[in-house]
Amino acid sequence: MKHFFSLLLLSNLATAGQLFYSKSFPNSVPAYVSIQLSPTGEIVYKEAVDDEQPVKLKIEPNEAAEIFALAEKLEHFKRTLESGLKVAFMGEKTFRWEPGAGAPVTEQKFNYSQDPDAIKLQDWFERITESEMLFFTLERTVKYDKLGVYKALLQLEAAYDRKRLVAWPQYLPLLDRVAKNSSYMNVARERAASLAEVFRNPPPPPPPADPPTKGKP
Repeated sequence: MKHFFSLLLLSNLATAGQLFYSKSFPNSVPAYVSIQLSPTGEIVYKEAVDDEQPVKLKIEPNEAAEIFALAEKLEHFKRTLESGLKVAFMGEKTFRWEPGAGAPVTEQKFNYSQDPDAIKLQDWFERITESEMLFFTLERTVKYDKLGVYKALLQLEAAYDRKRLVAWPQYLPLLDRVAKNSSYMNVARERAASLAEVFRNPPPPPPPADPPTKGKP
């Protein structure tokens, strides 16, 4: 019976709709990005509308659940998110809810939003974008610029320390390749091995803080 309900839950997740995010910001890097996210954490990442070789990766189920919860708080983008303030252009962002099963698609486009949940949701997608840009940089240096690998690893480690990385397993084949290949600098090999160990055995999250006691500051 327990196994049956587990299968049922996975089935419901697989048909629970998808989230779509895009950002178009000419002259920035990347100038365009789109992210399609499923409830189980699968992502299709593109840096062009007509990208014929999108990158596929996966985030943790609890991370996907947090993102979908934010979309639900935003009423699946049925209300306006644009602040209306006169601010500099920071790229046109699109949030789209694709519920599937013939249900209507809802979306919002905006330049700048003051909604706290919209800000949190955008930050999640920015983290995914930053993670992929770091992946592409590491992949390029590993293949074509061995002297640049160490710098790429330092950037990756800095992003990890700032809690900006997602989908850590995607880096492991590249890190292992560097760590096990004597053609790379020793400092790069050591750094790659250290990061691979952290990504394979991440530290447990800190326990939640105790709620404040009434009557005390």
